Amino acid sequence: MAAPVARGECSEAALAAALADVPELARLLELDPYLKPFALDFQRRYKKFNETLNNIGENEGGIDKFSRGYESFGVHRCADGGLYCKEWAPGAEGVFLTGDFNDWNPFSYPYKKLDYGKWELYIPPKQNKSQLVPHGSKLKVVIRSKSGEILYRISPWAKYVTREGENVNYDWTHWDPEHPYKFKHSRPKKPRGVRIYESHVGISSYEGKIASYKHFTYNVLPRIKDLGYNCIQMMAIMEHAYYASFGYQITSFFAASSRYGTPEELKELVDTAHSMGITVLLDVVHSHASKNSEDGLNMFDGTDSCYFHSGPRGNHDLWDSRLFIYSSWEVLRFLLSNIRWWLEEYGFDGFRFDGVTSMLYHHHGMGQAFSGDYHEYFGLQVDEDALIYLMLANHLVHTLYPNSITIAEDVSGMPALCSPISQGGVGFDYRLAMAIPDKWIQLLKEFKDEDWNMGNIVYTLTNRRYLEKCIAYAESHDQALVGDKTLAFWLMDAEMYTNMSVLTPFTPVIDRGIQLHKMIRLITHALGGEGYLNFMGNEFGHPEWLDFPRKGNNESYHYARRQFHLTDDDLLRYKFLNNFDRDMNKLEERCGWLSAPQAFVSEKHEGNKIIAFERAGLVFIFNFHPSKSYTDYRVGTTLPGKFRIVLDTDAAEYGGHQRLDHSTEFFSQPFKHNERPCSLLV
Repeated sequence: MAAPVARGECSEAALAAALADVPELARLLELDPYLKPFALDFQRRYKKFNETLNNIGENEGGIDKFSRGYESFGVHRCADGGLYCKEWAPGAEGVFLTGDFNDWNPFSYPYKKLDYGKWELYIPPKQNKSQLVPHGSKLKVVIRSKSGEILYRISPWAKYVTREGENVNYDWTHWDPEHPYKFKHSRPKKPRGVRIYESHVGISSYEGKIASYKHFTYNVLPRIKDLGYNCIQMMAIMEHAYYASFGYQITSFFAASSRYGTPEELKELVDTAHSMGITVLLDVVHSHASKNSEDGLNMFDGTDSCYFHSGPRGNHDLWDSRLFIYSSWEVLRFLLSNIRWWLEEYGFDGFRFDGVTSMLYHHHGMGQAFSGDYHEYFGLQVDEDALIYLMLANHLVHTLYPNSITIAEDVSGMPALCSPISQGGVGFDYRLAMAIPDKWIQLLKEFKDEDWNMGNIVYTLTNRRYLEKCIAYAESHDQALVGDKTLAFWLMDAEMYTNMSVLTPFTPVIDRGIQLHKMIRLITHALGGEGYLNFMGNEFGHPEWLDFPRKGNNESYHYARRQFHLTDDDLLRYKFLNNFDRDMNKLEERCGWLSAPQAFVSEKHEGNKIIAFERAGLVFIFNFHPSKSYTDYRVGTTLPGKFRIVLDTDAAEYGGHQRLDHSTEFFSQPFKHNERPCSLLV
């Protein structure tokens, strides 16, 4: 991080008070003394977090009970066969339940008004004890607004919503199966080094259609396991009416997307992943919500507030979506219960929190360069209500399941985001290293190979806060989307359509593309963080971009698919990239560089285009020179003894030129080189 311009030091008395209030703040300030002028900010945040937690304890019986909102809100079958219903609609004049069960009579079942904007309804059981609202039947909450308008709404707590035929809006489908899925496998242990396969169920088939949970379970999970990934990050699971939003315009927060199948089939997917030792993370979107009112949260009670800020503050101008009011008691209940729901009901092992930058700041990151000056991370521009919510969410996740993983998608680089709450941090386990993919795209777009700056590459890959873990990635779904290009497409472009057959000679473009694709991934994996992420299909250089069906492409599914079969064709070069990705992951599993201390970079030679570093007892050597190879090249190391090649991007099975003899043994000598006590010739 850039050295910040310090604000005036806080007084010794104020600092002592902050250190007394925040149990391990001294550790944070020891790790980063530049944060000392901001000790009062950490004190205020921590005290506000504790105050909120204590208020929840006093008024709700603790966060454990508070986060079980889904057990009472929504619609629930009682033991006696009756139905209990509860909603929070502070702006409503009347609330009713209607549906198939009462022939859609809008007013025959009125809710009773409670304090604090809550409404409840109990419907006694039928005399014959049959289900009052059968599984699979349709329901609606009817709201009478203060202006007298009658609104048909889906409960914010709905567990399943479906869209039939050509209908534009989703319907609330009561989900209460007679035989719910029973989990067979325990959660896997927390990975030592997390290797994430970023996944989207709907595009996981080569066919031009929306793929299913079943398809993913039986066809994609085995591939992920074979590739050596120990974690999957599931995108677009929370229900979203607009498929092309990539799952980022949520309409029903407690509903697993029905376009892929049923809730029970998603549970089977998670359970099957667990049986393979794979951790499953949910891409959770609590940064904003869809503007839909017919089948979303917006205007639920007839007002523009309820779950969101009223007026301009409640709108995200860039995303055209609604923004939560994180200071609201019932919004906290809703969001924290949502976190718990996905952990408990579906067995997820943690979350990647989307849009954290937008949550952290009142400016939502729009128009901000984030230079690294620490003043950017403190003061009035910070939305401390949202920050406290994130602290509460992390506290809840790690209290319920200590081995859970939380990842923040934050582009700002906020200090202590991934520090423990006890230090005054926000409590995430990892942050995404979002500068890394931007650097690779910049190099490929703007620079000739001979102009690549080795020092700048190393700086980008190692520029992270000490003891705040990062997930490194060369590219994610962002780079695959239409309007951008994957690394493979930047490297090989149109030649991917004509020159990927092993029956044709290497062209210079394909040769360069295949070699750099492997090198970029390996150096990112080994040097860039404490975790690694890859978006599905990119590991083998998936051709073309990603584009969901929409009016602009005549609702085509042609680009909304993943052509995994390309790696199974022995006559195509995609298999080489797939093989390399698999062996790279399996070597990390064996050697554990992601969980090892940060690498020591002994060389970043601009003329030779060589980068060399050590991590986890391995020596990594990269030659980025477009035309030169080297013999007897001296590389520094701390390790005396014998070395052998364990991974070689130039090997034949990876589409390389086999220029290295893998039977060669290399011996280090006590010959100091590049600040290392030993060195070897390679």
